[in-house]
Amino acid sequence: MSGSETNKTPLQQPEHQQFALLPKIINGGIAGIIGVTCVFPLDLVKTRLQNQQVGPNGERMYNSMFDCFRKTYKAEGYFGMYRGSGVNILLITPEKAIKLTANDFFRHKLTTKDGKLPLTSQMVAGGLAGAFQIIVTTPMELLKIQMQDAGRVAAAAKLAGKTVEKVSATQLASQLIRDKGIFGLYKGIGATGLRDVTFSVIYFPLFATLNDLGPRRNDGSGEAVFWCSFLAGLAAGSTAALAVNPFDVVKTRLQAIKKADGEKEFKGISDCITKTLKHEGPTAFFKGGLCRMIVIAPLFGIAQTVYFLGVAEGLLGLQKK
Repeated sequence: MSGSETNKTPLQQPEHQQFALLPKIINGGIAGIIGVTCVFPLDLVKTRLQNQQVGPNGERMYNSMFDCFRKTYKAEGYFGMYRGSGVNILLITPEKAIKLTANDFFRHKLTTKDGKLPLTSQMVAGGLAGAFQIIVTTPMELLKIQMQDAGRVAAAAKLAGKTVEKVSATQLASQLIRDKGIFGLYKGIGATGLRDVTFSVIYFPLFATLNDLGPRRNDGSGEAVFWCSFLAGLAAGSTAALAVNPFDVVKTRLQAIKKADGEKEFKGISDCITKTLKHEGPTAFFKGGLCRMIVIAPLFGIAQTVYFLGVAEGLLGLQKK
């Protein structure tokens, strides 16, 4: 079969596939916790690189990913690299569970009677999964970003002879709810949706296509072997991460509540895009891009590996379908 014919053929789904909700939720949660623990320091570096704005004379706190990593580790130590990880680990379970489970659910529902899933249906399933996950992702990212960027803001304030009061994620969440109600936790939800829906539209179909190219396991499940699922997750994750990095930069900047002295405030998505383009140029939208690729690739590689190995099924004593 030629490459063009392969691209036009909908993916064949295993016949009579059953949708088991609980194992998928548990697998998504386990995968999220393992992945976040492994890559969180790089995610912190990504956040700081995206939030730093170039001064009028080109001055900046961090010159590169490695420079940011070195300065952060020197100033805040090993545990400083994990600032904000608590809220991330707490909420990554429902976030990852919703994302993976919703995608699987919609793929299951959109599969045709003859067991095929066209590319457009894969993209719809992925987009819906991304839309559902922002219920958890938005407050998680909002709180995480404040914790991650606090060291950068404090360092800038120190250079200006000022101090910044330390606030925990719990204190920040309580203050936002008191001031603005539950919607205070959903600052930047539009940009979060723009990033996550687009990411899922790209990631899930690409992962499924790459995963379908590899050899199958010989246990009759019809699923790919371990290394194939892992590599498919890495490739699809890094590709989708780079593609949506401009949206991630906008989201990160909109959600940053405290800014360093002299940094611009943004009123919304279009205002952020306009001001960033005007003052920093188009390359600013790819700040932290390499970091994000390095973070997302193993995150989703691990996630898909745990998901397809059926760790939850083993814990629950169930046979993986």
